[in-house]
Amino acid sequence: MPDSTIPAVEARGVTKRFGPTTALDDAGIAIAEGETHALVGRNGAGKSTLVSILTGLQRPDEGKILFAGRPAPAFADRDGWRRNVACVYQKSTIIPTLTVAENLYLNRQAGRGPINWRSMRARARDLLDQYGVDVDAGRLAGDLNVEQRQLLEIARALSFGARFIILDEPTAQLDGPAIERLFERMRDLRARGVTMMFISHHLEEVYQICQSVTVFRDARHILTRPVADLPHDELVAAMTGEAAARYQARSRAVRPDAAVVLSAEKLTLGERYHDVDLTVHAGEIVGLAGSGSSGKVGLAETLVGLYAADSGTVTVNGGRPKPGDVTAALRAGLGFVPQDRHKEGFVPLLSIAENATLPIAHKLGRFGAVSPALRRAKAERMIESLTIKTTGPSQPVGDLSGGNAQKVVMARALADDPKALVVINPTAGVDVRAKQALLGAVEDAADRGAGAVLVSDELDDLRICDRVLVMFHGRVVKEVPRGWTDADLVAVMEGVSDD
Repeated sequence: MPDSTIPAVEARGVTKRFGPTTALDDAGIAIAEGETHALVGRNGAGKSTLVSILTGLQRPDEGKILFAGRPAPAFADRDGWRRNVACVYQKSTIIPTLTVAENLYLNRQAGRGPINWRSMRARARDLLDQYGVDVDAGRLAGDLNVEQRQLLEIARALSFGARFIILDEPTAQLDGPAIERLFERMRDLRARGVTMMFISHHLEEVYQICQSVTVFRDARHILTRPVADLPHDELVAAMTGEAAARYQARSRAVRPDAAVVLSAEKLTLGERYHDVDLTVHAGEIVGLAGSGSSGKVGLAETLVGLYAADSGTVTVNGGRPKPGDVTAALRAGLGFVPQDRHKEGFVPLLSIAENATLPIAHKLGRFGAVSPALRRAKAERMIESLTIKTTGPSQPVGDLSGGNAQKVVMARALADDPKALVVINPTAGVDVRAKQALLGAVEDAADRGAGAVLVSDELDDLRICDRVLVMFHGRVVKEVPRGWTDADLVAVMEGVSDD
């Protein structure tokens, strides 16, 4: 019988340096067996570095890792690490062109002989059934939704024998019902003795699903406490080093004679949404709210040309760009922050300057050549205005923390001073300070006369909106003016409003 006083996983006195940067400074964490333990902190606090060390992807310069009191496997022993720990990352590692079964048993399809595909699919079905994942083993993984991919990754991790799983921002791309289903699965796994480390910037989720929480700040361990004994304000203060401060939306009056900068009329796209009208005036921020199946994201992506509607029209700054043509929408004066920054937001190997100035590269030189000096100067102004934490404009965006990478995506959207802005889930997976900078950038754009559509699953994001259009089953069911309460807005989003 295991000793309950010995942590399931422990990092002691871990220090990790990357050149002159200290990513972890004598930091540590201890997670009890069968516990769901939160690790929180601002972007750049050291969370990702600790994950890479706990999973054997990086060697610590100092300190040690223990699993159930035993030293971690040798650095080169990948199978040994997989038997102890697995990580479900915010960015999926599922290979979309392979089937569910092939992803589950990648590189372990067979023993010494040829692959027995029927046997592998049967083993995959048994594994999926064991962990309650309702997905066809023969289905292409690329056809799965975000929730199904995450459950598939959890099942794959457990199939190696690991009883410790790291969940890195697992709810960032999920809606409310999907988050609750994930939490039910996590509770079930905990009841089976699985230990989990839960990383999230959504602190209410920490209180909902975790028993203990550890805070990192500036590469150091700050505190570890039971969640029940740690008030929300103290937790935020530990993360930021100062008292909690919710983003304060600015007071704003939209002129009744303000020009319409973005509109949609009678838009319909398959089963996603039907007969939607939308009008956004200069200086106005209009929110789109609803569940994951409401159609809000599909509508926003149609406005920017990612989809061509089956019927209806989109007008940007007085013109009608070609449907389904993102370049035409941007040329018409529209800026865009996509839902998935990893997939659609930036090119990780390109620098901050290159990513942020992509829409205006033709304006940064003559005769088709980009002036490095002009590009760098523009990028430096963007870095300053959005407080991007970086070594400089030449740093690759892929090396930045999530919040700073999202600021680069926002900088690119604002690079050409757009008249209209469409922003989808801008604060997903970023910390408190980054949220303030990103929401502030949207309000700054409105103050300069741009009109914005803000799509978000975060109620705090929607507070900056002058009005919120609530979508339900593909239709706009209600317009809610500023001043709403959480309960009122959620009731309309879930289709239980009395109105």
